[in-house]
Amino acid sequence: MQRFVLAGLSHETNTFSPQPTTLGRFGRSEDESGLLHGPEAIAGMAGTRTPVGGFLDILEGHDAELVVPLVASAVPSGRVTDESYETMAGRITDAVAAGADAVFLSLHGAMVTDSHDDAEGELLRRIRAIDPDIPIAVALDFHLGMSPELCRNATVVTGFRTYPHIDTYETAQRAGGTLLRALAGEVEPVISWGVLPLMTNMLNQTPLRQPMKDIMDRAIAAEADNEVLTASVFGGFPLSDIPHTGLSVIVVSDGDKAAGDALRDELLDLAWERRADFIHDFEPMTASIARATSVPVGPVVLHDHGDNCGAGGVTDVMSVLGECLHQGLDDIVAGPYRDPEAAAILINAGVGATVTLDLGGKVDMPARGLTGQPMSMTGTVTAVADGRYKVTGPMMTGMAMNLGPCAVLNIGPALVIVCTDPLEPFDVDFYDVLGIDPTEHRILLIKSRQHFRAVFEPIAQEIIGVAGPGVCSEDYSVVEFERIRRPMYPMDLDTPKTVIGN
Repeated sequence: MQRFVLAGLSHETNTFSPQPTTLGRFGRSEDESGLLHGPEAIAGMAGTRTPVGGFLDILEGHDAELVVPLVASAVPSGRVTDESYETMAGRITDAVAAGADAVFLSLHGAMVTDSHDDAEGELLRRIRAIDPDIPIAVALDFHLGMSPELCRNATVVTGFRTYPHIDTYETAQRAGGTLLRALAGEVEPVISWGVLPLMTNMLNQTPLRQPMKDIMDRAIAAEADNEVLTASVFGGFPLSDIPHTGLSVIVVSDGDKAAGDALRDELLDLAWERRADFIHDFEPMTASIARATSVPVGPVVLHDHGDNCGAGGVTDVMSVLGECLHQGLDDIVAGPYRDPEAAAILINAGVGATVTLDLGGKVDMPARGLTGQPMSMTGTVTAVADGRYKVTGPMMTGMAMNLGPCAVLNIGPALVIVCTDPLEPFDVDFYDVLGIDPTEHRILLIKSRQHFRAVFEPIAQEIIGVAGPGVCSEDYSVVEFERIRRPMYPMDLDTPKTVIGN
C-alpha cells in the first residue's frame, strides 16, 4: 500500500499591505489548534471544486493511505509571519518525514514571509532535504511568483488556466494524474521553466481575452495534443515586491527536455511580443463613476479594484462609495466593507434601529502614503447575519465561506454591507445571507478585480472598473518597487528580453 501526503497551503502576499498575516487568518484561532487537518479536512474538502478536492478525487479508489497534515488558506494580505509559516510548513514536512511514497500540494505560488521571498520554494526545498527522490505534484495559482527553488524541487507543476479561477479542481487533476502516471512508470516528467522581465497588469491578464488568450490557448492545445505532459502560463502577481515577480511559463515534458524547452520558448516569445498590450490605461475614479450615471438600466456593477481583499486590500477604503453619493447615484448595494467595530455596533443595535457611525478608514497604508478616512453615515439596520454560506458559483464551488458577523445599514441612497472578516465577492451567495436580491438594484458596488465576473457578468447590464485608492493599485507610476528585478517592463520601457530559467 502506498502512502500519500496531501496538503494545502495558500496565500497571495501583497507586500504593500500593512496587515501582517498570522495563523488566525489561516485557521479558526491564533494557535495551531485552529488549523484544518486529518479526517476533518478530508470531509470538508471532499466534493468541492478546489485543488484539494481535485487531488482527493484523483486518489479515489487508489489502494493508499492518505495523510492530510494541513489544509490552510488565508485571504490575501501582508507578509506571513515566520512563526505562522514555520508552524504550517512543519506540519507538512513532519508528515513527509514519517514516510511517504508521493506528495500532492495545493499551493499558491505568491506567498512571502518575513524571511522567505518564495515560501513555496522553501517548502519544497525542505521536503527534498528529507527525501531527495520523493515525487511531488504541485497545483499553483495563475498569479505565481516564479523561483528556481520551486521548479528545481517539484516533479510536476500545473497552474490555473482561468481568471476568474474556475478551473482549480482541474488544475490539481492535471498535476495529480500526471504524477500517478509517473509512479506507474508510464511517463518521465521533466520540467522546463522560464520567467520574463515583464510585469503584466492584472486587469489585462485574463486568458478570457487578448493578449493572454492565444498564449494560454497554445499551452492548452500542446497539452491536449500530447506534445508535452502539461503546459502552464502564469500572469504573475505584480503586487509582490520580490525578485521573482514576472510573467512565467512551466512545461512538463515526457523525458524530452528539448520539446519542453521549445514550447516554453514559444510561449515566452509570444508574451514578449505582446508586452505593450499587458499595460492598462487607468481612468480617473470620478470619470468611471460618472459613466454609471448615464446607464439607463441596472444592475450596473462598479468594481473597485484598488482596495480588493482578493489581492491584499484592507477593504475599508470608503472613497468610491463617497464619490458615488456625491455624484447622485442611488439604489446602490455597496460592500462588503470590513470593519469589525462597525459590524458589532450594528448587530448590537439590531434590525430596525437607527444608527449613526463612522464606517471604514480604520487602517493606514503607509507603503502607499494613504491614511484611513472613515465615512460618517446614519441609517437603519435592515439585516444581521452570521455571515456563513456555501459557494454555489463556478469558483470554489461547495466551499464553506464566512463573512463573520455582518449587517446591512440602509442610508437611503445605498444599502451598505458591513462585515467582520474580509472576503472578495467572487459569487453572489453572500447577498442571500443578508436577504438582498442583487438583480433588483441599480448599482452593485463591490471590491474586486476579475473574480466577480464569473457570476456578476450574467446579471449585469454594464460593468465599470473603478480605480479607487488602496494597496491594490497597479498604476506603476505611483508604486515604489525596491526589490523586483530591474530592468522590468513597463517601468523600464527599454527592457531587453532576458529570460531566467533552465
